[in-house]
Formats: sequence, structure tokens, C-alpha cells
Amino acid sequence: MSGKRKRVVLTIKDKLDIIKKLEDGGSSKQLAVIYGIGETTVRDIRKNKEKIITYASSSDSTSLLAKRKSMKPSMYEELDRAMLEWFNQQRAKGNPISGPICAKRAEFFFYALGMDGDFNPSAGWLTRFKQRHSIREINIRNERLNGDETAVEEFCNNFRDFIEQENLQPEQIYNADETGLFWKCLPSRTSVIKGKCTTTSGHKSFEERVTIMCCANATGLHKLKLCVVGKAKKPRSFKSTDTANLPVSYFSQKGAWMNLSIFRQWFDKIFVPQVREYLRSKGLQEKAVLLLDNSPTHPNENVLRSDDGQIFAKYLPPNVASLIQPSDQGVMATMKRNYRAGLLQNNLEEGNDLKSFWKRLTLLDALYEVAMAWNLVKPVTISRAWKKILPTIEEKEVLDFDEEDISVATVATILQRTKGLENVTTENIEKWLEVDSTEPGYEVLTDSEIIRRAQGQTDESSENEEEEIELIPEKHINHAAALQWTENLLDYLEQQGDMILPDRLVIRKLRATIRNKQKMTSSNQ
Repeated sequence: MSGKRKRVVLTIKDKLDIIKKLEDGGSSKQLAVIYGIGETTVRDIRKNKEKIITYASSSDSTSLLAKRKSMKPSMYEELDRAMLEWFNQQRAKGNPISGPICAKRAEFFFYALGMDGDFNPSAGWLTRFKQRHSIREINIRNERLNGDETAVEEFCNNFRDFIEQENLQPEQIYNADETGLFWKCLPSRTSVIKGKCTTTSGHKSFEERVTIMCCANATGLHKLKLCVVGKAKKPRSFKSTDTANLPVSYFSQKGAWMNLSIFRQWFDKIFVPQVREYLRSKGLQEKAVLLLDNSPTHPNENVLRSDDGQIFAKYLPPNVASLIQPSDQGVMATMKRNYRAGLLQNNLEEGNDLKSFWKRLTLLDALYEVAMAWNLVKPVTISRAWKKILPTIEEKEVLDFDEEDISVATVATILQRTKGLENVTTENIEKWLEVDSTEPGYEVLTDSEIIRRAQGQTDESSENEEEEIELIPEKHINHAAALQWTENLLDYLEQQGDMILPDRLVIRKLRATIRNKQKMTSSNQ
């Protein structure tokens, strides 16, 4: 008689490894044997995949996840969700965070959530909060909001030591970052920018907005396809286009925001394979690091790691990201300038008036144009952006003395030949080129939105409306056309011997209603 199997308690990291192996085609039976657990346990891990990944993604420490064996919930789950959302946003912005600040915010959210009883955000509560989410430290006291030059120098020195220890070349060092793009926004002669812009709580909101993520290595010689997040899964402008054949990697999310799930899919299915292929073509070891900021949409490094551990992510400290992140040093700005100048040039070549061009511009058109704009970003523009981190990097191209690929003067020249925009001022051109320069790629939530999300409330009607805007074309049908369709349908029904009388009566009644509407419209004209 065989002995009873010894009980094995997996760590969070073990569970992540099992999820990875399951996604790569591993069987529950094989994994159960390897890890010394039952097949039921493997199936439970598969079932709770997203919960485990979300938990791990919010963690701040690899070592703690390798030790932690449970995702023990808080007594106040809604409060915990609100605090974690708030904490991640503050960390992404590089805002100073301390124990007393956390305690004050926890007290605010407790009462704002309408929770019962007394709540004391003590040091013990803060410790348990950190442990639940594997947060290393909440003790950032004397750092400036927008970064710290001393911290920059410290990080850069440590990073250079790291790449030397790992024996990484500039071709093996990558950076990715997201930004919002108002893809259907055109310049105006006034300070207002056209494009259905509204302002709510101090935030710009454009109906035609997508999130774009740029990714390239430090030499600028390997630029991955742009990653674009739109609202609709299948926008009407795509028609029969296979998304796999688009010039960008396209994902969808109801608010057109990057999120943890999309980023992880991009890393596993796009970044890792394309980096491997590039390094192989260069005869380099298939090993690379992806440098990221602390956006709430970027999973923990435990999640962002190839199967063999040779391609992985590393994070910039929150207080230095705004000062040295390569993509923010003119790379994404150049891409956007190329895009907007390209739109104007296309309109000029087609000889259209701007209003007609704007109305006809589709998301599919925009994706092709922004892909071209990314292709036009020069390797030297990207390699220059790494100078603060890697000052010894060799530029592979002859230096171009133009500071920007597309200048305000270049755009002004195009506008002078664009009917209706000949007199747009330099100031308004600059505003147009920079209209989404501070637009993040992730959703920034207000306190009230954090509270609603923590309570599990979602705006389903808003989500459906967004889908309809993208998927259902606006089409005016006049009375005559509607009447003709009902006549045709009646003729069809009359020819069908198996159609019962009530079916025909309903259509006849509808026909009578349309005829009355047509008569009323004619009499009012």
C-alpha cells in the first residue's frame, strides 16, 4: 500500500511558474508530478490564474513572493483595494509616500467607503498591508516630486554595474513606455483644438483617443511594432482586415487604456519572440533586459520574465523615471510630430478641404500613419535618449545636426498651403503638437473613481456606448428608403406559403406608420 503523499504548500512564485507552463501547453498531470501536488490543485491554479497574476503584479518584491504562500485577504477588502489603487498611482507619479501619509489616506477611504465600526490605521495595519501586497518599503520621505538628481546618479551607476555583470550590450537593453494619442485632432486658428474635446475635472477627454506604446533597444536599431490599445475589439474601419496583418500590435480595452493583462500578453507573445529573433540575427546571446517605469499597468518582474529567465524586466525608481526614461527624452514626442505632420501632408496631397479629410479619417488610417511615423524616428534620436543612463553608447549613424525631425517651422510651411489654416499662429501649432504630451497610457483615477472601483461598481452603459460609437456607423435612413424596404419585405412574405397572417399584419402596420411619417414631413416642408 502506497504511503500518503506529503502535503506541499506552493509559494506564489511556484504558482506563477505553473501558470506559465500551463499556457505553454504543459499538462496538469505532468505538473502535478513535478511539483508533488494533486491534479486538482493544478486545476485550481488554472481557475484562479488572473487572481494570482494580478496579486503578483501588484507586488513590490521578488524575494517576498518566493516566500509567500497565500493571498490572505484583509478584514477590510474594499479598503485594501482602494489603498492599493491609490498607492500604485502615487508610486507611478513618483510622489513622496510615507507611513503617516498612507495612514491618513487609509482613514479617508475607510469613511468615504461608508464602512462600519472604528478603524485605527496603526503601524501594525500598515505592516500587514505591506505584507499582503509584498511591498518592500513605504518610507520615501525626502525625495522631490519630479525626481532627484542624486538618485538619478545612484541609479545610473548601479544600472551600469548591472549590465556589466550581466554582460549585456546596448543591443540587448530595451525600454518601453505608453502615451495617449488623440489621433483625430487637427490644428485650429484659435487656441481651441478641434477633435470633440471636453474637459472634466481638469482632464482633457477626446473621443478619438488610443494608447500607444513605443519599444526599442538602446541603439535604436531594433524598433518593435507599436503596441496600440483601442476601445473596440473590431472597429468598423477594420472591416475584413485581420488584426494580425495590421502595421501595429492591436489590443482592445473599454477605455482604450493599457492594463496589466494586455501588457503581460504583449511581453510574452510579442516582445520576447521578437527580441529573440533580432538577437539571433545579430549573432548575440538571446538575453535582454526591458527597462520600465512604475506605471500601475506594468506587472511585477516576477511576471515579466521569459521561461528560461534570460529576458526580463527591470524597473526605474519612481523618483527618477521622469528625468531619465529614454522614451520620454524626445522619442515619443518625435513620433507624434511625425504623425501629425504626416496627416497634414496627406491632406495636402489629396487636395481635400480639411473638414472633409477630418470626417473621413478612420482609426485604420491613423494606425497606418502612426506606424509610418514610428518608422521615421531615427535610430540616432533613440540612442541620444539613452545618454543619461549610458553615456558611452556608440551612435551607429552619422549624427544629424537637426535637433528635431519635424519642427514647428516645418508644420507651419505645410499649413500655409492648407486651405483654411494658412494663418495659424506658431503658438497654436506648438499647442497642437503638444496637445497630448502629458497624456498617460494608463487610467488616472480620482478619489471617487477609486472608491467606486473598490466597491465593484462599473459603468456598463458607458462601456456599451463606447463600443457602439466605434462599431456602428452613423447612417441616416430617410422615409422613402425605409418604405421601400418594408414593401420588399412584404412582397417576400407574400411569396412564402408557410408565413402566417400575423407576420404580414405587423409589417403592414409598420408600413402604414412610415407612410404617415413621410406625409407629415412633406406637409411641414
